[in-house]
Amino acid sequence: MISEDIIKLASNTSNVGLKNKFSHKISLRNSTCGDKITLEIIVNRKKVSSMKYETESCIFCEASASLLSHNIKSINIKDIKNDFIKLKDISRKKNMKFPKKYSNFKKLLNSDNNNRFKCIFLPFDAVVKALKL
Repeated sequence: MISEDIIKLASNTSNVGLKNKFSHKISLRNSTCGDKITLEIIVNRKKVSSMKYETESCIFCEASASLLSHNIKSINIKDIKNDFIKLKDISRKKNMKFPKKYSNFKKLLNSDNNNRFKCIFLPFDAVVKALKL
């Protein structure tokens, strides 16, 4: 069963919709389940200033994209890839503490959703590939 928290995260659609304004753009598909995401990212001064997205995906991918589109603005580009790797490691282990900047991902990245791991991390993988990190 999908929790109310996941539904609430996915329903925040303030960054949904491509504007055709970007410094980086990518479409990526999850080969396991077929989820697809397209990102338009604007980078200014080594920081992401905007991330817009559209998905054809499950609610887990949508929730993850929504959260990431809001959080990514506070992350320095040079830290993105390493931060995402750490976040993947933390999400695979039980009772690990999330770094403060990722604390709102706790509801999404828990043992109940381990079977949706690739869906949840599709937006992260798309950002890394779009920024060529």
